[in-house]
Amino acid sequence: MALNIIGLDVQKTKVLVNDLNVLLANFQVYYQNLRGIHWNIKGKGFFELHAKFEELYNDSQMKIDEIAERVLTLGGEPLHTFEDYMNHAKVPVGKHISKDVKAVELIVASISELLKLERSLLEKAGDANDEGTNAMMSDLISEQEKTVWMMNAWLHK
Repeated sequence: MALNIIGLDVQKTKVLVNDLNVLLANFQVYYQNLRGIHWNIKGKGFFELHAKFEELYNDSQMKIDEIAERVLTLGGEPLHTFEDYMNHAKVPVGKHISKDVKAVELIVASISELLKLERSLLEKAGDANDEGTNAMMSDLISEQEKTVWMMNAWLHK
């Protein structure tokens, strides 16, 4: 078994880099969704949601950078074009969303897709003995589960 510079199996690391790039692409779509609903939200919940969506997109921007840096740490190259992002998108694309309920439902649907990708990465990172990716996925999952709970509470679900 060939090991890379940080002591991980080269073949398993290639799989992780690919999956991290898919996650990166989906986070970029999620980020753009958040920007769009932040800009276009209307209604009585405007002030509350406008601020919340800004908080979420700022947080997503930091996570995007962390994921890209993890790809680099593992010896890969992060995806960085909109074409790449759309070719790997599993997160729904939100367009013309200005109503509060639709915006929050988009967030829940997007995070649900991200969670699927992260859980798969968590399993593969464990198998590859990649504690760095494992810890990152664990942190993302617990934080996003809480966000889904809070968004569903707002939706009264």
